[in-house]
Amino acid sequence: MKLNKKNNLLTNLFKSYIIQCVIWTVIIVVVATILGSVLQKVLDKYVPNYYLVYRSLYLGMAAIVVLVICIINITYKLLKKVVAYVDELQHAMSQIFDKDINYVELSPELGDIAIKLNHLKQESEDNARLAKENEQRKNDLIMYLAHDLKTPLSSVIGYLTLLRDETQISKELQTKYLSIALDKAERLEDLINEFFEITRFNLSNITLQYSKINLTRLLEQLVYEFKPLLKEKNLTCNLKIKEDITLQCDANKIQRVFDNLLRNAVIYSFNDTEILINVEVQEKDAMIIFQNHGNTIPEEKLERIFEQFYRLDGARSTSSGGAGLGLAIAKQIIELHKGTILAESEDEKIIFTVTLPLS
Repeated sequence: MKLNKKNNLLTNLFKSYIIQCVIWTVIIVVVATILGSVLQKVLDKYVPNYYLVYRSLYLGMAAIVVLVICIINITYKLLKKVVAYVDELQHAMSQIFDKDINYVELSPELGDIAIKLNHLKQESEDNARLAKENEQRKNDLIMYLAHDLKTPLSSVIGYLTLLRDETQISKELQTKYLSIALDKAERLEDLINEFFEITRFNLSNITLQYSKINLTRLLEQLVYEFKPLLKEKNLTCNLKIKEDITLQCDANKIQRVFDNLLRNAVIYSFNDTEILINVEVQEKDAMIIFQNHGNTIPEEKLERIFEQFYRLDGARSTSSGGAGLGLAIAKQIIELHKGTILAESEDEKIIFTVTLPLS
């Protein structure tokens, strides 16, 4: 863990060690000098031929011995402090994943490390909480999907059984039963695809295969394919884009993003309203804006709209929505393209803005 140079623990400890060594060296030298001078005066006055009794070398050797002892003591204290810090950090590391401890406390000298450890602890707890919430939402949706599989399957079996067992049935009634059975079978297929979508999202990474595409033609084709869905709610889709805008991207992945955004616009639009797709070309980017008229999305839901397995309606039934993966995958695809996707909602308008680099 890298610390700020001004608060580097190793630097502070080393400075403290050097300062203590210098201070004790100065003290011992000064004391030895004063003591030597005093002894010399005493010996000069009271002891004849004192050089036979005392030599300054003895005092110097004694001073060196005392200095060595002091330095050893200082070094021992330094090592003891370092070992204490290491033990303290080891104990603190074990507290990071302890749910019963809210805050990791360290010595004042380790203040910077304590701040970073607590930040790491908070991130770990947040990630664990999000993972648990995502897992719970996924499990709930799988349970709901499994439950909802029964309804269309039962209908398909029921109407096919009628067609098999009823010998005298009009052509008109046969057509009606077959139409209902087909609708239920298609709904069953959608639900099964939801299961595959969940599996793909969790077990594979999205990889991109870049190519140059005509963005104008891509969006025109998309709007054309959505005409039957638009007609069901009497919606109109207005595409505003310049001719022949080219984009370097993974065509299939980007089409999936736009398909999801337009599908959401259709699902959450009021009847008899307009969906607007506006493309603005900037210097190096293309900005694709999807706007529809629907219930204003509350701020707290808007903040979570790109989370996996999160659904706006929160309904138990999946008849009006998917597994809550579309926008999460769309965001991942856009970010892999080095772009951004933002959601806004106010005054009964829902706006998704996608920004992608042109090349």
